[in-house]
Amino acid sequence: MDNLKQLDKFKNPFQERPWMSSYGAAASPSQNKGIKGIIAGGITGGIEICITYPTEFVKTQLQLDEKGANKQFNGIGDCVKKTVNKSGFFGLYRGLSVLLYGSIPKSAARFGAFEYLRGHMVNENGQLSNASKLLCGLGAGVVEAIVAVTPMETVKVKFINDQRSANPKFKGFFHGVKTIVATEGISGVYKGLAPTIMKQGSNQAIRFFVMENMKDMYKGNDPKKEVPKLLVGVFGAVAGAASVYGNTPLDVVKTRMQGLEAAKYKSTADCILKIWKNEGPLAFYKGTVPRLGRVCLDVAITFMIYDSFMDLFNKVWK
Repeated sequence: MDNLKQLDKFKNPFQERPWMSSYGAAASPSQNKGIKGIIAGGITGGIEICITYPTEFVKTQLQLDEKGANKQFNGIGDCVKKTVNKSGFFGLYRGLSVLLYGSIPKSAARFGAFEYLRGHMVNENGQLSNASKLLCGLGAGVVEAIVAVTPMETVKVKFINDQRSANPKFKGFFHGVKTIVATEGISGVYKGLAPTIMKQGSNQAIRFFVMENMKDMYKGNDPKKEVPKLLVGVFGAVAGAASVYGNTPLDVVKTRMQGLEAAKYKSTADCILKIWKNEGPLAFYKGTVPRLGRVCLDVAITFMIYDSFMDLFNKVWK
């Protein structure tokens, strides 16, 4: 009998062993969710940025625009008009390649981290407490800030800032990165890491908290109830608006710290003080309107696409 048991083990060499989950042969539920989140998030990021980029371009231009003799734009319409007159319609897509290369890993890191953390924090009913929602969102934001957002945003801001000069020096994405690294070192693409972590951490904490709470309110006492995708989009727009009003000042500071003139700021604190002193407190809300439009659309589209892919994956990938 003992010999038969031993033989059975040889007949099933790939049956699950306790050590397998540690090496990926049999992923845990939270690891499975994390992998699904990475793939669904990456696809979502690529689609979303192609739709919303012009609003990001205008927002960044207005945030870089300072008072005084160097001021170039008198609002959103003026920015769009001058950009199109100078560079054509596709001038509004200058720097898209930078965000496209970065949006896929950014979104993948965000949703992968959220799903992984969620898998460890849900209760027996598969739900998160309010504190857990905030922590999962915060963790997702910190991971995406380090993995993708900081280098992507730094290069993007330098590209858009470069276009404002009389003789732009960046000829394309790879040429721009090469030039930045050659002149500033690898740290040149990691400018503004601290404010970016603060921005992304607070961004995702607010968004996921609002989104998860609104979903829970809709589901009531039935956690398995499906939320219609259009309603997911509405919830996403509300979550996006909440994050804009909650952390636009951090976004302005991050943008200034990543621009071509960032050298005039000694630190994040120095940047905050100089903006307050030279431009007043309202300067911390520059670009709020275009950012509001972009973010609401962005978050609504992102959650709708992401939820659709996750529903598909959950059906075909048990």
